[in-house]
Amino acid sequence: MFTYTSFAKPSFISGMASFIDLGATLTEYDYDALPPEIIDRLAIMSDWAAVGLDMFYALKNYEKKHKISSDKR
Repeated sequence: MFTYTSFAKPSFISGMASFIDLGATLTEYDYDALPPEIIDRLAIMSDWAAVGLDMFYALKNYEKKHKISSDKR
């Protein structure tokens, strides 16, 4: 699945430290990697890909349940 984030992947220790970092001072973003428009486009594409995948699994689950209930009649 395609996912895009503009922040660095944290280590386990920095992940644990971010739990108590109330001011979000430890979060580092990679602003220089791409222009902001491209970063926004990739983030939106990633979000819609996740929504589409959720819809796909929801429809498959519904179809599976519907077939099971229609066989019992």
